[in-house]
Amino acid sequence: MAENFLFEKDGAIATITFNRPEVRNCLNEPIILEFESLLHRVRDDRETRVLIVTGAGTTFCAGADTSPLKGVTDLKEQRRIFNRTGGRWPRLIGRAFDVLANLDQVTIGAINGHAVGGGWSFALAFDFAIAVEEAEFWVPEVDLDVPYRGLPAIVLAARLGPWRAKEAILMCRKYTAAELLRMGVLNRVVKRADLLPVARDLASTMAGKPAGAIAASKRGINAVFFGQRQF
Repeated sequence: MAENFLFEKDGAIATITFNRPEVRNCLNEPIILEFESLLHRVRDDRETRVLIVTGAGTTFCAGADTSPLKGVTDLKEQRRIFNRTGGRWPRLIGRAFDVLANLDQVTIGAINGHAVGGGWSFALAFDFAIAVEEAEFWVPEVDLDVPYRGLPAIVLAARLGPWRAKEAILMCRKYTAAELLRMGVLNRVVKRADLLPVARDLASTMAGKPAGAIAASKRGINAVFFGQRQF
């Protein structure tokens, strides 16, 4: 069986790859917990200065595993099933988001395709986000009768502003990579062939900067987004 994640290290740069392309790198409870465990591994490794996160295949992360909804056409029944099977996931995603957003290391999202629901939540947590041209981003939770809240919602609102955040969350609106680049939510949009080279070049640059100053500066910026708290 293929590994759910690939973990690689090249000197001071670590890379985590969602490795379930056959199901569009979707999330379930064991996958979220495994991702959080890998983030703890990076957090506790003082050699690692930069983390790149990407996905195998052409989807970054399709969010919650919706396979229990397969063949169900009634919207009310879809919502009932999803709430029963995925009720704990928002809390677990929020917990992993918190770890990712508050790593002392620089984090770079190499977003290789669509980022949906929890996938977009994780994409919001990166210090730098680089996406392929064809990537789209949306949160379908409200349509599935699941509130989109917690730290990911706070950051989404901070980055989009209150009106666009309501559009994204309440209307479940899809955004293209080009739109998010114009709105300042992405750092760069590149062709697929350039994604990892651009991410690795940025990682090399950031790995050469003083780690203590990077970590302290990140804490100050995070305090603006997340409120005054100890990280």
